[in-house]
Amino acid sequence: MRIKDLHKQEAIIEATVELVNEIGFVSSSVSKIAKKANVSPATLYIYYKNKEDLLVSTYIEIKKKMSLALLNNFDEAKPFRDILQNFWNNGFEFVQQNKGLFQYAEQFSSSPYSDLIDNKVIEKHFEPMYKVLQNGIDQKVIKDVPFDILSTFIFYPILVLSNPKLCKTVKLNKSSIKVSFNLAWDAIKL
Repeated sequence: MRIKDLHKQEAIIEATVELVNEIGFVSSSVSKIAKKANVSPATLYIYYKNKEDLLVSTYIEIKKKMSLALLNNFDEAKPFRDILQNFWNNGFEFVQQNKGLFQYAEQFSSSPYSDLIDNKVIEKHFEPMYKVLQNGIDQKVIKDVPFDILSTFIFYPILVLSNPKLCKTVKLNKSSIKVSFNLAWDAIKL
């Protein structure tokens, strides 16, 4: 039995992201991904059961990285609005620094492959943010609505504003990010 090599696994994930972003999910075969990662197709199967497993696992890895980025400088002691603004700013920074990962995640979430995700696997990485939102609801700082609705108003604007195909006229800078946060904040605060 061969031992897994984290460098090879990371190379496979990077190759998957690059290839899918370049030619799409359907055209990205295991052999093409392996070639781009500079490994044999047999090596790829040491890490993943099949193409679907690779695509899903890549998405989960991106979501893990995203959750870690959002939680950068997280401080529960700060006022609720400041914590949320920190998440917001970190979200824009993550997207700007990881455009390929962002593009892959966007494509994946709109694809049939997204039905293969166990949402509990993703949610556990974002649990500290859910706790913050629940605290905001409990403290009557934000509206008591389901987390999916709150998340839509808090985080979806980051996705739209960061996507040049969806938002062609806004230049992302500190000012526009601050203005957009204030609008999102106004939508959820009590």
